[in-house]
Amino acid sequence: MATLSRYIGLDVGGTNIVGGLLNERCEPIRTTRCATEADRGPAHVLNRIETVINEMRAAAGSHRVEAVGIGIPGFVDPEAGLSVFAGNLGWHNVPLGAEMARRTGLPVFIDNDVRMYIYGEAMRGAGEGFGHVLGVTVGTGLAAAVVNEGRLYYGGAQMAGELGHIPLPGIDYTCPCGLTGCAERIVSATGIARQAADALQAGESSILSERFSPENGAKPTAADVAAAYDAGDALAIRIFERTGDYLGLALAYAVTLFSPDIVIVGGGVAQAGERLLAPARRRLQQSVYRGYWERLTIRTASLGEHAGLIGSALMASKQLMKSQQSGGM
Repeated sequence: MATLSRYIGLDVGGTNIVGGLLNERCEPIRTTRCATEADRGPAHVLNRIETVINEMRAAAGSHRVEAVGIGIPGFVDPEAGLSVFAGNLGWHNVPLGAEMARRTGLPVFIDNDVRMYIYGEAMRGAGEGFGHVLGVTVGTGLAAAVVNEGRLYYGGAQMAGELGHIPLPGIDYTCPCGLTGCAERIVSATGIARQAADALQAGESSILSERFSPENGAKPTAADVAAAYDAGDALAIRIFERTGDYLGLALAYAVTLFSPDIVIVGGGVAQAGERLLAPARRRLQQSVYRGYWERLTIRTASLGEHAGLIGSALMASKQLMKSQQSGGM
């Protein structure tokens, strides 16, 4: 039997580590997951990552694992293989790439998790066939990435894509980053939940009041607000309208700056679908020059949790080839 190339992709989050074994076309053929357990410290999480890599390596059998790609939250220096800062992991200057390469003996490449998610969607998912892709993820926060003709845009210090930290008018919440009015204070799962909790605290009428109130201390999640929306609750509908409107406004800045062919909306909150996207489209259409709007496609992400694995594996294969061509390996 011929030996085929295999790649390992990982998506490391504050809650879970998802790993995948991918074939020579970077298509997932086996996946696994485990709890991150970030509260037990960086050394413990590194051990968890190593375990996932070894599990996927064993699944490759006799086939050769060429490289490992890892998507990690926060600020990353891909060239140095360094996790500069990952708040939800409690990491500062963790040499993830070098450490995993030392432990496994494999070439290991790391990058920001949102960039890897959007790269996977751009190359093999909802953005396949489009030259200029703007992708956003709406989850715990709001982030973005740009892929132009197959190349990720990084910006200075690899810090491009922090769409959630654009201050927008009418947002009064202070952000942990130190600014007031950051888009992700509204446009995120936590932002949706925060709006609902504040409205209930203020005594606004809602079916959510039956379960969540200042008296019992329970607070709704974004999923609770979505369920209330589907039940016709006026407060929930207003929250999603407001959230989608701000998403559209944030996108207007990015669309005007980068002129993408397609905008891909992914992340957990994107599962809200038209509850969120309909008001976002309306605001975006009102806020950009007609020439941008008329050529723009807007889609939800299509690869699910595989997007980050595929993006990480594709990035690793690309970086491996680049390194080999330059004589680095």
